[in-house]
Amino acid sequence: MSDKPVALVTGANQGIGLQIAKDMVANGFTVLVGSRNLERGETAAKEIGPDAYALQLDVTDAASIAAAAERVRVEFGRLDVLIQNAAISHVTRSEGATIEERMQGSRPSNVSIDEMRTVWDTNVFGVLAVFQAMLPILRKTPGARIVNVSSGVGSLTTNSDKAFHYRAIFGPVYPASKTALNAITLAMAIELEPEGIRVSMVSPGFTKTNLNGYAGTETLEQGAREAVRVALLGPDTPTGTFTRWEGETIPW
Repeated sequence: MSDKPVALVTGANQGIGLQIAKDMVANGFTVLVGSRNLERGETAAKEIGPDAYALQLDVTDAASIAAAAERVRVEFGRLDVLIQNAAISHVTRSEGATIEERMQGSRPSNVSIDEMRTVWDTNVFGVLAVFQAMLPILRKTPGARIVNVSSGVGSLTTNSDKAFHYRAIFGPVYPASKTALNAITLAMAIELEPEGIRVSMVSPGFTKTNLNGYAGTETLEQGAREAVRVALLGPDTPTGTFTRWEGETIPW
């Protein structure tokens, strides 16, 4: 068993995930850099430093998930923090299109069901599949914690407010996938509360990443900080929370 706490970050070869991995190493963790493409994961791990290890992990592939869980169990023997960051916003990319323009092609009346399934496969089912595979290791690690990276655009309460600036982009693909993620995260928190495993959701804010075509307004460092803050909380803290920096509660 590793003598240092171990954190697994999915989708950690770029963007917010990579920054979260860097910050967790800076806080004394051994970090497993989850990446669908192993070569990109190895490049990211090398950039982070000697306490980072690439872990091939495609959250939509059952065999990849099972192999990753077995490697964590055998090579590290513990998992203190699982940070589920891997996500996609769409499948069909329209070059030069704004977020609003892309969303116009994914309204309930015209959305591609295949695209919706693909995005939800990563953002919802992939998160649950990784959770199930890693849970036996988390259960054997005292004080384990799960942090799922969600988004404020998935808040039903916020989107019900006609004054909400981004209300027009709420749709069945990316935003609703985050609504569903929030629901299954809460279900995880309810199930694991008696066991003392804390489960939380965080929003990175509108961060400049490939996910939004680099249209975001916040830096990667800003986008990563709430996930890291929550990941480092002690055992006597609330579970089932949904927050943005710094501990600001996001309504359901």
